[in-house]
Amino acid sequence: MKKFILLTMFLIQATSLLAEVDWSRENSCKYNNFSNADLIDQLISDMSIEEKVGQVIQGDLDFITPADVKKFKIGSVLNGGNTAPNGDKYSSLSDWKKLSQEFYDASPTYKGIKIPVLWGTDAVHGHNNVIGATLFPHNIGLGATRNIELVQKIGEAIALEVLSTGVAWTFAPTIAVPQDDRWGRTYEGFSEDPILVSKLGKALILGLQGEGSTLLNEKHVLATAKHFMGDGGTTNGVDQGNTKISELGLRELHGYPYFDALDACAQTVMASFNSWNGEKLHGSKSLLTGVLKNDMQFDGFVVGDWNGHGQVEDCSNSKCAQSFNAGVDMFMVPENWKDLLRNTIRQVNSGEISELRLDEAVKNILVVKSRLGLLNGRKPHEFEGNFLGHPDHISLARQAVRESLVLLKNNDGVLPLMPNQHIGVIGDASNKISTQTGGWTITWQGRENSNSDFVNTRTIYESIKNYVEVNGGSVEFSSNGKFQNKPDVVIGVFGEEPYAEMLGDLKDVAFTATDPRYLPLLESISATNIPTISIFLSGRPLVVNEYLNASNAFVAAWLPGTAVEGISDVIFMKNNKINFDFQGKLSYSWPRSKDQSVLNFTDSIYDPLFPYGYGLTYASEDQINNIKIVKSKKLDLVNIFLGAASIPGKEFVVTDSGPEFVMQDNFLSANKKIKITRFDYQRQDDAKNIIFIKNKGMQAYGISAELPTDLSSMDSPYYEIVMRVNSLSDAKLYFSVGCGNNCMGSIELPVSKMAEWEAINVPLSCLKKDGLNESKVQIRGLFSSEEQINFDVNSIIIKDGAITGTKVSC
Repeated sequence: MKKFILLTMFLIQATSLLAEVDWSRENSCKYNNFSNADLIDQLISDMSIEEKVGQVIQGDLDFITPADVKKFKIGSVLNGGNTAPNGDKYSSLSDWKKLSQEFYDASPTYKGIKIPVLWGTDAVHGHNNVIGATLFPHNIGLGATRNIELVQKIGEAIALEVLSTGVAWTFAPTIAVPQDDRWGRTYEGFSEDPILVSKLGKALILGLQGEGSTLLNEKHVLATAKHFMGDGGTTNGVDQGNTKISELGLRELHGYPYFDALDACAQTVMASFNSWNGEKLHGSKSLLTGVLKNDMQFDGFVVGDWNGHGQVEDCSNSKCAQSFNAGVDMFMVPENWKDLLRNTIRQVNSGEISELRLDEAVKNILVVKSRLGLLNGRKPHEFEGNFLGHPDHISLARQAVRESLVLLKNNDGVLPLMPNQHIGVIGDASNKISTQTGGWTITWQGRENSNSDFVNTRTIYESIKNYVEVNGGSVEFSSNGKFQNKPDVVIGVFGEEPYAEMLGDLKDVAFTATDPRYLPLLESISATNIPTISIFLSGRPLVVNEYLNASNAFVAAWLPGTAVEGISDVIFMKNNKINFDFQGKLSYSWPRSKDQSVLNFTDSIYDPLFPYGYGLTYASEDQINNIKIVKSKKLDLVNIFLGAASIPGKEFVVTDSGPEFVMQDNFLSANKKIKITRFDYQRQDDAKNIIFIKNKGMQAYGISAELPTDLSSMDSPYYEIVMRVNSLSDAKLYFSVGCGNNCMGSIELPVSKMAEWEAINVPLSCLKKDGLNESKVQIRGLFSSEEQINFDVNSIIIKDGAITGTKVSC
């Protein structure tokens, strides 16, 4: 019945009916600790335009200091995905609280009333920017649990860990309803089902903020419902793209979870990067003011996303009256906050922004600060206790892992396993904590982290080893499929490399192997009749048919976080009995072929490999055999670089000191001759500045992949390199593509003509003439020079077809 109702609903939304859409909602939120209405009105009347504009500005820690806050009377700061106190991801808890106090002390005071700075952070699956925090499964895993009570408890735990660092606001939860699994943020959504998203989103908000008498008390933080709205419905799953849907469809699908979020009294809503039918949400007055504030009676404040206002037509990061007038109350302007501050003051003085609108935004912000207790003496830095990695939270995370696991295959009841056997383990991912934690973990993309960055955290291999050895068995890891002792069973762990928005976007839903040895090992072991169990780590369902066929049992473990002992709890028996059964059910439909990127259970034609809600238990008798393998068609596009190497690529440099991997955004080679810095060009961290300092030997910066790429199916392939050169000189810069020892094609780039951003096109035919074998490309792109040069790179893409724009001649 539920499916029939939703199917009917979506068929209605897809029509061109012009009926008026009802967004109305009655606001039932009660705030027991709020009694400062008159005070706020008085404060606003006493504040100058400059002081009021300061309240609507939010800068990033990398670009704003307590001294800046004091001088310019700034109202908010954030630490972005790659930001921490002192610019150091290893900052201690005391470093966080010390900076929190410094911002508090620097906050403006009016007639004896301090208006503290509001510090926001992306605590999206735990307080994930802080080393030592408990990291819960990402939302896709929580969606598989369907456990509303558990999700609310997780919210309560996250609130305590955030407060432990002197911060009282998180940019969570994401209540997007992803409809195209190519989207790199799919794992931030609980489900493709708006009803499930709504229930779990509400639960997390109630956990973070409290409810009733506990609402926004000293044990809770501000939550953010994001991103308003339609972020999960963009065409082709392109991040920050365009969502084409009727207003009725927008309400019933992407808007649906916001009704529950507002009923949970969410205090902040974040505007979305995406467009709706061509109009950027950051500039949509009809949605931000008309729908959200008026019809839905949202009574908190709207915060922008990272320079999202700069994407509005005729705006820039430094100037955007349109976004403010549309309904964004607080600009998230990480770097250009001083320019935006000055320009906004000018626009108020000129009347482009009315003072009435400014007063409204400031009032919305001060009301929320008051509800949090900040106008009544609450000092976030004085929160007592350290709840980071608290044992109760780790136990809760372990429960969440257990309940999030989805058993897709269990032929002949190979699971659960007796732990007193000799267990073989294969797969690089079993030894990499970053693969189990995914993006938004310590750093934005989550790829730069080593195992030593995680406190009191086991790898999946270590957790299996510990469980088995305690129960009388033995465990052996093999990187090549050869074991000293023949295993009774082999557990393989594989999955996606970490990613976040932008770099996580895919061209289809085929799994791209980052451990090229895994599948051949799995297939060879399976051929020996040793039972094989695969544990798949991913931020979305992907086509893994070959892996399923080679596995007797297959577990979708999503991105489980740090408490991976929960996996062993379920797959192993205890005292000859089932310890914990599988409970997880798919909250996303699972594709059978790579062209099923848009696959949702409300589709009129619905043919998944595993349907929404699927998930075996130990009582199930399903047998999954010989899943069809669809041969890959010709390539038409390969992403190589967008501000960082696209998966599965890895960045490296070569100097006279030897090769080095580039593992952080601000990189200096060992010999200090190559400097690399990531920066914003059109979007967050979407470009890199590369400086070669003149050296006697060759210097190079490149991107390689362990698994070669075969480009031979392309008809007329070419590299499109979007770049510019900052120091024009007689320096020569070469671009090369490699295919193994003594196998490389190179071409000189026209650096003297690239003072502005330009798309330079290099035909693969030129590189083939120079020796490239296009069927086994392994060094995906390499810039090299013997001379001093300073250049920027935004993107590198291999395309097929006719070249438009600047073509490098060979």
